[in-house]
Amino acid sequence: MFRLSSSDVLARVLQAPLVPVFYHADAAYAQAIVRACYAGGVRVFEFTNRGANAFEVFQELAKLTTTDCPDLVLGIGTIYNAADAERFIAAGAAFVVQPVTTADVAAACQRHDVAWVPGAQTLNEIYAATQLGAQLVKIFPGNVVGPSYIKAIRGPLPSTKLMVTGGVEPSEASLTEWLEAGINVVGIGSQLFKGASDAATITGRVAPLMQFLQARK
Repeated sequence: MFRLSSSDVLARVLQAPLVPVFYHADAAYAQAIVRACYAGGVRVFEFTNRGANAFEVFQELAKLTTTDCPDLVLGIGTIYNAADAERFIAAGAAFVVQPVTTADVAAACQRHDVAWVPGAQTLNEIYAATQLGAQLVKIFPGNVVGPSYIKAIRGPLPSTKLMVTGGVEPSEASLTEWLEAGINVVGIGSQLFKGASDAATITGRVAPLMQFLQARK
Protein backbone atom coordinates (compact mmCIF):
# COMPACT_ATOMS: atom_id res chain seq x y z
CA MET A 1 0.00 0.00 0.00
CA PHE A 2 1.38 3.40 -1.01
CA ARG A 3 1.55 5.78 1.93
CA LEU A 4 2.71 9.36 2.16
CA SER A 5 5.55 10.00 4.58
CA SER A 6 4.76 11.73 7.86
CA SER A 7 6.46 14.91 6.65
CA ASP A 8 4.44 14.89 3.41
CA VAL A 9 1.21 14.43 5.37
CA LEU A 10 2.08 17.31 7.69
CA ALA A 11 2.79 19.52 4.69
CA ARG A 12 -0.60 18.68 3.19
CA VAL A 13 -2.39 19.34 6.46
CA LEU A 14 -0.77 22.76 6.71
CA GLN A 15 -1.71 23.51 3.09
CA ALA A 16 -5.38 22.61 3.64
CA PRO A 17 -5.79 23.55 7.30
CA LEU A 18 -9.47 22.73 7.81
CA VAL A 19 -9.96 19.14 8.96
CA PRO A 20 -13.47 17.73 9.36
CA VAL A 21 -13.68 15.45 12.41
CA PHE A 22 -16.42 12.86 12.02
CA TYR A 23 -17.77 9.50 13.18
CA HIS A 24 -20.75 7.44 12.12
CA ALA A 25 -21.46 3.72 12.48
CA ASP A 26 -22.96 3.42 8.99
CA ALA A 27 -20.34 3.08 6.26
CA ALA A 28 -22.55 4.32 3.42
CA TYR A 29 -23.46 7.46 5.35
CA ALA A 30 -19.84 8.09 6.30
CA GLN A 31 -18.80 7.69 2.66
CA ALA A 32 -21.43 10.24 1.63
CA ILE A 33 -20.05 12.71 4.18
CA VAL A 34 -16.48 12.23 2.95
CA ARG A 35 -17.58 12.70 -0.67
CA ALA A 36 -19.49 15.88 0.24
CA CYS A 37 -16.50 17.35 2.08
CA TYR A 38 -14.17 16.38 -0.75
CA ALA A 39 -16.45 18.07 -3.29
CA GLY A 40 -16.18 21.22 -1.17
CA GLY A 41 -12.39 21.23 -1.34
CA VAL A 42 -11.44 19.30 1.81
CA ARG A 43 -8.23 17.33 1.34
CA VAL A 44 -7.62 16.13 4.90
CA PHE A 45 -10.29 14.19 6.82
CA GLU A 46 -10.23 12.72 10.34
CA PHE A 47 -12.54 9.80 11.09
CA THR A 48 -12.79 9.11 14.81
CA ASN A 49 -12.60 5.79 16.64
CA ARG A 50 -15.53 6.60 18.88
CA GLY A 51 -18.12 3.87 18.53
CA ALA A 52 -19.46 0.68 17.02
CA ASN A 53 -18.01 -0.44 13.69
CA ALA A 54 -15.39 2.33 13.66
CA PHE A 55 -12.72 0.03 12.26
CA GLU A 56 -14.98 -1.51 9.63
CA VAL A 57 -16.26 1.90 8.54
CA PHE A 58 -12.71 3.22 8.33
CA GLN A 59 -11.76 0.34 6.06
CA GLU A 60 -14.57 1.32 3.68
CA LEU A 61 -13.48 4.96 3.77
CA ALA A 62 -9.92 3.93 2.95
CA LYS A 63 -11.22 2.08 -0.12
CA LEU A 64 -13.23 5.16 -1.11
CA THR A 65 -10.19 7.41 -1.01
CA THR A 66 -8.36 5.05 -3.36
CA THR A 67 -11.15 4.98 -5.93
CA ASP A 68 -12.96 8.32 -5.66
CA CYS A 69 -10.79 10.74 -3.67
CA PRO A 70 -7.18 9.91 -4.57
CA ASP A 71 -5.64 13.06 -3.13
CA LEU A 72 -7.58 12.96 0.16
CA VAL A 73 -5.44 12.38 3.25
CA LEU A 74 -7.49 10.15 5.57
CA GLY A 75 -6.56 9.78 9.21
CA ILE A 76 -7.94 8.22 12.37
CA GLY A 77 -8.69 10.04 15.61
CA THR A 78 -9.45 9.12 19.23
CA ILE A 79 -6.62 6.61 19.52
CA TYR A 80 -5.41 5.74 23.01
CA ASN A 81 -3.11 2.73 22.56
CA ALA A 82 -0.55 1.29 20.19
CA ALA A 83 -2.66 -1.73 19.27
CA ASP A 84 -5.41 0.46 17.84
CA ALA A 85 -2.85 2.69 16.15
CA GLU A 86 -1.25 -0.32 14.50
CA ARG A 87 -4.47 -1.77 13.11
CA PHE A 88 -5.74 1.54 11.74
CA ILE A 89 -2.34 2.23 10.18
CA ALA A 90 -2.50 -1.22 8.56
CA ALA A 91 -5.96 -0.27 7.24
CA GLY A 92 -4.59 2.85 5.58
CA ALA A 93 -4.54 5.68 8.12
CA ALA A 94 -2.20 8.44 6.93
CA PHE A 95 -2.15 10.10 10.34
CA VAL A 96 -3.14 9.25 13.91
CA VAL A 97 -4.75 11.78 16.25
CA GLN A 98 -5.02 11.39 20.01
CA PRO A 99 -7.02 13.31 22.62
CA VAL A 100 -4.06 12.65 24.95
CA THR A 101 -0.34 11.96 24.56
CA THR A 102 1.01 8.43 24.96
CA ALA A 103 4.52 7.27 24.18
CA ASP A 104 3.42 3.89 22.84
CA VAL A 105 1.26 5.47 20.14
CA ALA A 106 4.09 7.85 19.26
CA ALA A 107 6.42 4.88 18.84
CA ALA A 108 3.91 2.96 16.71
CA CYS A 109 3.50 5.91 14.36
CA GLN A 110 7.24 6.47 14.14
CA ARG A 111 7.83 2.80 13.25
CA HIS A 112 5.62 3.25 10.19
CA ASP A 113 6.56 6.88 9.40
CA VAL A 114 2.94 7.91 9.97
CA ALA A 115 2.12 11.42 11.14
CA TRP A 116 1.26 11.54 14.85
CA VAL A 117 -0.91 14.32 16.31
CA PRO A 118 -1.18 13.98 20.10
CA GLY A 119 -3.62 15.92 22.24
CA ALA A 120 -2.41 18.39 24.87
CA GLN A 121 -3.45 21.54 26.66
CA THR A 122 -0.87 22.90 29.09
CA LEU A 123 2.60 24.16 28.21
CA ASN A 124 4.12 21.12 29.90
CA GLU A 125 1.90 18.73 27.93
CA ILE A 126 2.61 20.45 24.61
CA TYR A 127 6.34 20.47 25.25
CA ALA A 128 6.33 16.83 26.37
CA ALA A 129 4.55 15.88 23.13
CA THR A 130 7.20 17.61 21.04
CA GLN A 131 9.92 15.80 22.99
CA LEU A 132 8.30 12.53 21.92
CA GLY A 133 8.54 13.64 18.30
CA ALA A 134 5.25 15.42 17.61
CA GLN A 135 5.49 17.93 14.76
CA LEU A 136 1.85 18.99 15.16
CA VAL A 137 0.07 19.06 18.53
CA LYS A 138 -3.69 19.15 18.99
CA ILE A 139 -5.03 21.60 21.57
CA PHE A 140 -8.13 19.94 23.00
CA PRO A 141 -10.73 20.86 23.99
CA GLY A 142 -10.39 24.27 22.38
CA ASN A 143 -13.62 25.62 23.81
CA VAL A 144 -12.16 25.30 27.32
CA VAL A 145 -9.08 27.42 26.65
CA GLY A 146 -10.17 29.79 23.86
CA PRO A 147 -8.10 31.82 21.37
CA SER A 148 -6.68 34.07 24.09
CA TYR A 149 -4.90 31.06 25.59
CA ILE A 150 -3.27 30.31 22.25
CA LYS A 151 -2.01 33.89 22.05
CA ALA A 152 -0.53 33.55 25.53
CA ILE A 153 1.36 30.30 24.87
CA ARG A 154 2.76 31.55 21.57
CA GLY A 155 5.33 33.53 23.59
CA PRO A 156 7.17 30.50 24.96
CA LEU A 157 6.17 28.26 22.03
CA PRO A 158 6.58 30.45 18.95
CA SER A 159 7.31 27.73 16.40
CA THR A 160 5.34 24.66 17.55
CA LYS A 161 2.66 23.74 15.01
CA LEU A 162 -0.74 23.68 16.72
CA MET A 163 -4.14 22.28 15.75
CA VAL A 164 -7.32 23.03 17.66
CA THR A 165 -10.52 21.01 17.89
CA GLY A 166 -13.54 21.76 20.01
CA GLY A 167 -15.03 25.23 20.03
CA VAL A 168 -14.34 26.07 16.38
CA GLU A 169 -17.41 27.29 14.51
CA PRO A 170 -17.77 26.79 10.73
CA SER A 171 -17.60 30.51 10.04
CA GLU A 172 -15.01 32.93 8.70
CA ALA A 173 -15.14 34.88 11.96
CA SER A 174 -14.33 31.83 14.09
CA LEU A 175 -11.57 30.64 11.76
CA THR A 176 -10.04 34.11 11.72
CA GLU A 177 -10.08 34.36 15.51
CA TRP A 178 -8.25 31.07 15.95
CA LEU A 179 -5.78 31.59 13.12
CA GLU A 180 -4.88 35.09 14.24
CA ALA A 181 -4.35 33.74 17.76
CA GLY A 182 -1.64 31.46 16.38
CA ILE A 183 -3.37 28.21 15.43
CA ASN A 184 -2.05 26.48 12.30
CA VAL A 185 -4.83 23.93 11.69
CA VAL A 186 -8.49 23.82 12.73
CA GLY A 187 -10.52 20.67 13.25
CA ILE A 188 -14.29 21.04 13.15
CA GLY A 189 -16.61 18.28 14.31
CA SER A 190 -20.35 18.29 14.91
CA GLN A 191 -20.74 22.01 14.21
CA LEU A 192 -19.75 21.41 10.60
CA PHE A 193 -22.48 18.84 10.04
CA LYS A 194 -25.24 20.06 12.36
CA GLY A 195 -28.56 20.57 10.57
CA ALA A 196 -27.22 19.43 7.20
CA SER A 197 -29.95 17.34 5.59
CA ASP A 198 -28.03 16.29 2.49
CA ALA A 199 -24.61 16.14 0.89
CA ALA A 200 -25.14 19.33 -1.09
CA THR A 201 -25.68 21.28 2.12
CA ILE A 202 -22.41 20.02 3.56
CA THR A 203 -20.52 20.79 0.36
CA GLY A 204 -22.05 24.25 0.32
CA ARG A 205 -20.98 24.81 3.90
CA VAL A 206 -17.43 23.56 3.42
CA ALA A 207 -16.55 25.14 0.07
CA PRO A 208 -16.59 28.81 1.14
CA LEU A 209 -14.54 28.00 4.24
CA MET A 210 -11.88 26.26 2.14
CA GLN A 211 -11.86 29.16 -0.32
CA PHE A 212 -11.51 31.60 2.57
CA LEU A 213 -8.53 29.70 3.96
CA GLN A 214 -6.84 29.49 0.58
CA ALA A 215 -7.31 33.24 0.07
CA ARG A 216 -5.53 33.94 3.39
CA LYS A 217 -2.28 32.38 2.18
